[in-house]
Amino acid sequence: MSTPKYIRVLILAVLAFLAVLAGAHAQDAPATPPAGKPAVEKSLLDLFFAGGALMWPILACSVGTIAVGVYCFIQINQKKMMPKAQESAVSQYMQQRDPNAAYQLCQSQPNVFANTMSAALLKVNFERELANKLSMEQAAGETLMQEEQRLMIWVNYLNIFATIAPMLGLLGTVTGMIQSFDQLAAGRSEPSDLAGGIGEAMLTTAGGLIVGIPAMFLFFYFRNLLQVAVGNIQKAVTFMIDVLSGELKLESAVHSHEVAAEEPAAE
Repeated sequence: MSTPKYIRVLILAVLAFLAVLAGAHAQDAPATPPAGKPAVEKSLLDLFFAGGALMWPILACSVGTIAVGVYCFIQINQKKMMPKAQESAVSQYMQQRDPNAAYQLCQSQPNVFANTMSAALLKVNFERELANKLSMEQAAGETLMQEEQRLMIWVNYLNIFATIAPMLGLLGTVTGMIQSFDQLAAGRSEPSDLAGGIGEAMLTTAGGLIVGIPAMFLFFYFRNLLQVAVGNIQKAVTFMIDVLSGELKLESAVHSHEVAAEEPAAE
């Protein structure tokens, strides 16, 4: 049997099986719905209260996730941590070898980049070799690490919420199943007797996952964003220290680039 023919036979068999199941379900279904309580539509608030006491700490985790997420969105971005205008101004002062003006600018507009540069500029000493470059790099590295740790504390809160919320949901699952088994042990085996415990188990599990999944996503997102921003700041600060120390000559580099660009045009 060829492959296309085999696939067609398999599809027909699956359709026939589904048709048999549909027919059996139609035969088993009563002609009229049984008399009983009508289905009641529940609001989100009703579902929240039906989840039991553990829904409150899950709600606290959701509020914490939103609050920390907003804070990280405001604080952890390239424009906030290293404004382009400030970076350009400090770079100009570095080329002019004017650390005092650069330091005053960084102090007037504090951020991660400015605090790192301020720590490095405090170590400037033109009487030493390369304007005391080694001490500047060490001070900048220590300050940048402290700034990263300060922001990483907030990012780690997202990881805490992403871990605790599903665990609370799992605890709610256990307590709900215990409640249902207590009903069975008391001889109450009707579906309505077991619905409360099972509903609590499912609602707390769903609530924990609804909070935990976005929190985990935000944790990885802001952690990676912070690492990229810190890396860019480190490169910019190292570059400016090299310029101030005289180890990197920007004018000669620009002049060489212009000469190299003019030679093909002359030919």
